[in-house]
Amino acid sequence: MHELGIRLELVSMMSASKGFMGECGLRGGYLEITNFDAQVKAMFLKMLSARLCSSILGQIAMDCVVKPPAIGSPSYERFIKEKEEVLESLRLRAKLTADTFNSIPGIVSNPVAGAMYAFPRIVLPEKAIKAAEERGQKADFFYAMTLLEKAGICVVPGSGFGQIP
Repeated sequence: MHELGIRLELVSMMSASKGFMGECGLRGGYLEITNFDAQVKAMFLKMLSARLCSSILGQIAMDCVVKPPAIGSPSYERFIKEKEEVLESLRLRAKLTADTFNSIPGIVSNPVAGAMYAFPRIVLPEKAIKAAEERGQKADFFYAMTLLEKAGICVVPGSGFGQIP
């Protein structure tokens, strides 16, 4: 951001388990804090220092994440091929997810991008909205609980992610 002349408080994060290679279960990550007050950075570091560090395996995974094979190294071509295959697979599955949601009447989904999450909007009937209001619940919470109770399907209400029901 500095190169753009923008002074914005910004935190960038990366995780071995949530990155595009998806090494689920490996606990390791890093973050970069930009343009924060020195006292804020110091308190953040203090907070992180009081926690346990990731396992050796998680730390090794993060070393691989931040230092992938370089051009000319013996494993570079294979790494690039596997990386491109993973990213293409993720792209196709994201498209399939959004297309499938959009094919269902009453459900609308934006294209899935940047994460392994889809946030479809379900257009609820007025009767369901009124039933939720009578119970003092948000409509999406009512829908999620009804889906769990009637079909055994567990979903998270969008309002838990800041979406407007």
